[in-house]
Amino acid sequence: MFKISCSLVLFILSSAIFKTANLWQYPVPSHEVLIYSENDSVVLSHDEEGKKVDVWIGENLLTSYIYSDNFKPFLYPVYTANGNPITRGYPINPRSGEATDHPHQVGFWLNYGDVNGLDFWNNSERIPSEARERYGTIAHIDIENMEYNGNSAVLEVVKHWLTSEGVVLIVENTRYHFSLYSNRGAGDIRMIDRITRLTAQDSDIVFTDNKEGMLGLRVARELEHHDRHDDATGLYISSEGFTGHDVWGTRNKWMNLIGQIGDEKVSIAIFDHPGNIGFPTYWHARGYGLYAANPLGKLEMSGGFEELNYQLASGTSLTFMHRVILSSGEHISREELEKFWQEWTQY
Repeated sequence: MFKISCSLVLFILSSAIFKTANLWQYPVPSHEVLIYSENDSVVLSHDEEGKKVDVWIGENLLTSYIYSDNFKPFLYPVYTANGNPITRGYPINPRSGEATDHPHQVGFWLNYGDVNGLDFWNNSERIPSEARERYGTIAHIDIENMEYNGNSAVLEVVKHWLTSEGVVLIVENTRYHFSLYSNRGAGDIRMIDRITRLTAQDSDIVFTDNKEGMLGLRVARELEHHDRHDDATGLYISSEGFTGHDVWGTRNKWMNLIGQIGDEKVSIAIFDHPGNIGFPTYWHARGYGLYAANPLGKLEMSGGFEELNYQLASGTSLTFMHRVILSSGEHISREELEKFWQEWTQY
């Protein structure tokens, strides 16, 4: 848990805190009023030998950007305010009772199942060597920027989407923004914004409609759908009123997964953005623990009623913006989510 000092400080923050060299058209999202203590400051720490960047809130780990994996970088694990992981441990650090399916579903990531015929989504150690030519990988290339100030931190990275022969199809520039927000006491709401720009290189890119995509989170066993086993407590609630298993294949501007880990009530909300292709996104959210937004797989997700097959011409870019809100202590309400949603749409 956070170690909160007796004296809380009220800060009015603006996006001017982070004036980076990056010339993206989107500002760093900020919140008008945040309450936090010195012990709750967000700090980034680069472990070059371990190939990761740790994101600390005071003395407690929020998450790590891990780029040692052979298949893609990801955020893992992700912790609540009480120190409970919301991400499945397997395959990196398996916990008792966990399912060992889908080893490619690690932490929090973004990729896709059909990019110029290559499957980036399903690639893992389980793929036999003779089949690897049909799969793509995402390689970490560089950390362009690390900044932190008070209750916010920014990490900007460069990645390459590669064929099995090492040809660069896409250059990815991603900005992660980690922040604290409080309206019920310091430290109970954590936010992770991910702004990703994909730029096609020498070849045109086709994202053929596929259900395997795109922004993914594999959640802890306790947050699986409540009818799966005795320890499961999860329930999906969508912006358009769908719940439970019925959210799969529906289009919603946001999704909220509520549940409980031990004595801690947890909500994990993911926001799409009106500026994203395919808005409002389809949701590839499963009771077994896959929690994913798929804006590009219209043919599969709609049951054949829509089709996209999005094409990205050589030299052009496509940007996705998503926000994750992690609430601890009580389940975040629909009214609160709508308020946060209105704030998010300003960026």
